[in-house]
Amino acid sequence: MGSLVLMVIGLAMFAGGYLIYSKYLARRVFQLDSGFKTPAHDLNDGVDYVPTSKFILWGHHFTSVAGAAPIVGPAIAVIWGWLPALLWVTLGTVFFAGMHDLGALWASLRNKGKSIGALSGRYIGKRGANLFLVVIFLLLLMVIAAFAVVIKNLLISTPTAVIPTWGAIVVALLVGVAVYRMRWPLIPVTIVGVVALYALIVVGDSVPVVLPESFLGMTPATFWILALFVYGAIASLLPVWVLLQPRDYINGVQLFVGLILLFGAVLIGALFSANPPDIVAPMINTALPEGTPSMVPLLFVTIACGAISGFHGMVSSGTTSKQIDKETDARFVGYFGAVGEGMLSLGTILAVIGGFQSAAEWESIYSEFGAGGVTAFVQGGGALMENGLGLPASLSATVLATMAVLFAATTMDTGMRLLRFVVQEIGDAFKVRITKVPATLVVVVVGLGLTFSQGLGGEGGLRIWPLFGTTNQLLASLTLSIIAVMLIRKRRNPWPALIPLTLVFVLSFWAAIEQLTSFAAPGNADWLLFALDVVIIVASVWVGIEAVLAMRRAMKEPPEHEHEDAQLVAERERV
Repeated sequence: MGSLVLMVIGLAMFAGGYLIYSKYLARRVFQLDSGFKTPAHDLNDGVDYVPTSKFILWGHHFTSVAGAAPIVGPAIAVIWGWLPALLWVTLGTVFFAGMHDLGALWASLRNKGKSIGALSGRYIGKRGANLFLVVIFLLLLMVIAAFAVVIKNLLISTPTAVIPTWGAIVVALLVGVAVYRMRWPLIPVTIVGVVALYALIVVGDSVPVVLPESFLGMTPATFWILALFVYGAIASLLPVWVLLQPRDYINGVQLFVGLILLFGAVLIGALFSANPPDIVAPMINTALPEGTPSMVPLLFVTIACGAISGFHGMVSSGTTSKQIDKETDARFVGYFGAVGEGMLSLGTILAVIGGFQSAAEWESIYSEFGAGGVTAFVQGGGALMENGLGLPASLSATVLATMAVLFAATTMDTGMRLLRFVVQEIGDAFKVRITKVPATLVVVVVGLGLTFSQGLGGEGGLRIWPLFGTTNQLLASLTLSIIAVMLIRKRRNPWPALIPLTLVFVLSFWAAIEQLTSFAAPGNADWLLFALDVVIIVASVWVGIEAVLAMRRAMKEPPEHEHEDAQLVAERERV
């Protein structure tokens, strides 16, 4: 089976999911209402709550949830073979991620744009809400610290990506002014913005930026990490229309151009190239390197973004829900945002299983578990584009590296904004009012503290990253439990949420237990990760039990009607 066949199958499944299943969810399960007054209108403050075109908002949502994870996860997981990775990406996107992302967005819209953390106290119970916030805090901390390190590594290893990475910020600022202040039409602004972005990529390919060993008294690694945190802090405080929306939108369009190039390279290479791309990776890998964990359950937490991811629920309820113009836009923004990430994961799989010359070359890269990642994606994808489109290998690598950096950067700055919200919610739980700037300073100090905890090269940024997969998937199952409780209260079909909830919770809990034993292995124990894993497991089980009890209560209570949502919830909280 060739790369072209896999590409067609994957894209057909994504199209069917959006055209058929998402329509069922929107009309029959969530019953999206175009006349519902969304929080963007009800609480419009010009900073966080801003009514936004669904196309621009899709760009923000998609690039915020995508980041580097849908590249890293699949590029590592193919070590078990391309078939398991392909099935989990396609089926997970259609039946798990789409439901999760759209559902979290709907749940927040129906509750004044509240985050999933706040909704846990409302729909599951206050006893588990604080533990839920602990899980969310740890997950977001992992994201901003790890992505700062990933971006730093790419800026150093691929210096041709430096100019387009930072130049994209200027392009985004100009796009924001053109659309929101000068009221220029979106389409011509988009065309000019994308052309400018790709012009920067061409310039960057010709003018690589390599920092000296000592720059402003710092190593390049230290400088880039500090610069990224300063940028993220400023971006998280600015009104969303200034930088967050236009940057994410133009990056989203750029991603689609990149995917068109990648998928086009597969198509043209298969039909017209003298050396059509061949799949060199095994369908099921029976010769796994020593130390590779079992495929079940680790596959389902290694590929999180691109199949289902708890981080998406935080973005849906943290920033996206505050910008939805009409509730019916949630289908396009939420479900199609998940589909876009699924397509990125599909492109990653195609790049790392068909972008190498031989099985021996592939095996040399996947010589141990955890190998591959962004490097394999850039190398394999660059080879596909050179073979299929005739683009120089250097330029192809720059395009893909820039794409990875820009997505990681958008996820990092969105993560910092979300973590600022969480710090403020934690303050509210202790009846301490924390404003935006102090909350952001807390995020920066804690994030930098973790990142530099093992050296100024940023080694600490990946210190707790091994916990990301299980924590992320446990959070996804807990988000689905909130959606299920809401559906049961409204006497709607909860099974589209309950089925993925059950499967994801069981698999991620299983993976967390396996990790716990590995963290305590004699001679190789890591007691910090062990302790954090225990906290995450206990918090998840506690919230899970609270969720089951909440579902049982919801079945016995009178049905909740739409116009009673806010008032009914408030009355129940007082009781």
